[in-house]
Amino acid sequence: MSSYNATAFPDDPLFHTHPFYYSPAKSLVPWLSDPVLAAIAPLPAYWLTSALFHLFDLSSSKWLERHRIHDSAEVAARNLATRSQVFWAVLFQQALQTVLGLLWDATPQLAYAVYWWFIPTAQLLSPWSSWILAVLPPPRNAHKQVPLQAPPLGAPPAYVPYAYGALYNHPVEGFLLDSIGAVLGEAAAQLSVRQATFFFVISTCKTVDDHCGYRLPFDPLQLFSGNTADYHDIHHQVVGIKSNFSQPWFIHWDVILGTRMTRRDIEDRRAKVKSS
Repeated sequence: MSSYNATAFPDDPLFHTHPFYYSPAKSLVPWLSDPVLAAIAPLPAYWLTSALFHLFDLSSSKWLERHRIHDSAEVAARNLATRSQVFWAVLFQQALQTVLGLLWDATPQLAYAVYWWFIPTAQLLSPWSSWILAVLPPPRNAHKQVPLQAPPLGAPPAYVPYAYGALYNHPVEGFLLDSIGAVLGEAAAQLSVRQATFFFVISTCKTVDDHCGYRLPFDPLQLFSGNTADYHDIHHQVVGIKSNFSQPWFIHWDVILGTRMTRRDIEDRRAKVKSS
C-alpha cells in the first residue's frame, strides 16, 4: 500500500505513511462525531438505495421488466405483508440497530468485554448469519397472516421481497442476526470507527440490493459475488425457505452446510414431482 501511494502521489508526504482514504480531520462531518456517523450512516444508505429500486418498480421501462425476477402481478398476489407493514417494521428494526450502534461506540468497556470474552465463544457458532437462520424454524402457518410481534420468529411472509424490506423480519430475529452479527463482525475484524462506517454503508447497500427483485447486468454489487438478488430470492420462496441463508456477501457456508439451492435445483425438484 505504501509503495503504491508513494508512486501515485510522489509529491505528497501524507500518502507515504497513510492509506489513500485517510483524513486528518477530527471528524468526517464537522458537526457530527465519527461514532455517531457510524451509527446513523447506514440509514440514508438504506433508504436512498431502496428509493432507487422503488423508482424502478414504478417505472414502465420494458427493459427493466425483462430483468425482473417476479412481475408486478406476482408481487401483489403472493405477498401477505403489505408495503406499509414492511415500512413500519423496517423503521422499528433500524431504531433498534441505531440505538445499539450508539451504545456500542459510546461504551468502550462493552466493546472490550465482547471482544475478549464473547468473541472466542461466538467463533464456535460462526458464521453468524448462516447458522442463526439455519436453526430458526420457518414461519408457522406461512400461508396465513401472522402478527408481526407474535411468536414464533417470523413476520407476515414477503415471498416476493420489496427492496426496502431488506430488514423486514421479527425484531428478535433481526436483533440476533443483523444487530449482534454486525457488532461481532466489527469487533472480530478490529475495524476503526471510519472503517466500520464505510463497511456498514456498503453492506447496507448490498443487503438492499439482495432484495431488489432484479437481475441487472450492470449492477456492480451482483457482479463480484455469487450472493445475488436471484440467489437470495430463493430463500424467500416456500421451496427455499430452509436454503440460501448466507448474506450479504458470500455463499460458501451454504455450500459447506449443504443449504445451497439453485434455480436448476428447483426445476429438477418440480420435474420429479410431475413425474411421480
